[in-house]
Amino acid sequence: MGGIQKVASKEAALDTGILIGKYFFKSEYLHYGYWADGMEVKIDNIAAAQEKYSDLIVSHIPEGTKSILDVGCGVGKLAEKLIDVGYQVHCVSPSTHLSNHARRLLGDRSHIFECRFEDIDTTKTYDLVLFSESFQYIRMDRSFENAIKLLNPQGHILICDYFTKQTEGKSPIGGGHGLNDFYQTLKNFPIEIGEDIDITKETAPTLDIWDEFLNQIVAPIWEIWGDYFKSNFPRVSWVFAWKFKKKLSKKRQKYLGKKYNGKSFLLFKSYRLIALNIKD
Repeated sequence: MGGIQKVASKEAALDTGILIGKYFFKSEYLHYGYWADGMEVKIDNIAAAQEKYSDLIVSHIPEGTKSILDVGCGVGKLAEKLIDVGYQVHCVSPSTHLSNHARRLLGDRSHIFECRFEDIDTTKTYDLVLFSESFQYIRMDRSFENAIKLLNPQGHILICDYFTKQTEGKSPIGGGHGLNDFYQTLKNFPIEIGEDIDITKETAPTLDIWDEFLNQIVAPIWEIWGDYFKSNFPRVSWVFAWKFKKKLSKKRQKYLGKKYNGKSFLLFKSYRLIALNIKD
């Protein structure tokens, strides 16, 4: 008799994020929003801000680009937008869960390489390799090495992601390669910067929305059910609280400590849209 296949916590978290985005924020995008042109920072506008983010990327795709490799395509929403405006798009997704979402959305309009970007195996080459909030998850030197192999002559790399600044103190927000390390690593490759735009101020409010959601919705629900289990299952609740005390405390401090917000993001991170050109 076969056992029940375990669901990885990461996959469960991804599905949770998709559901939260779809039903609370009315959006299937998994990336930050772009809060520009006086857009009011509120939950009702998160979908519009994420759409503006996608529009920003599309507006900075170099002229002459026809084929794009979307690295870390998420559920395929950005790839869908790119296809709809006329680009030929293939996707890379290491997550089976997200790949399945993307296949349902894109159908036969795009090929999805279900693997890490470092492990992609193809003879196909592209005019542009795109990293939209995926660059931070791949070692920088491997990203550049593989991108160069996969690009046509005079090809381009477009990165839209956040980096870590050299700021004193510990950031409550994880992720992001060091910004100074990024510029130093670039010097080892035949790559030149075409554009380098700081959009930290325009993306940081996304975390204010997330902070509001966590503290106004998630925290009260957590407290309600915590009180319920304490009163109805006191022994089980005590054991659970004791066993996971450190983990729960750490998560509470990180997400409900009023520090996981736009102010912290502005202090410790630098969100940039960077267009890179391969030298002749």
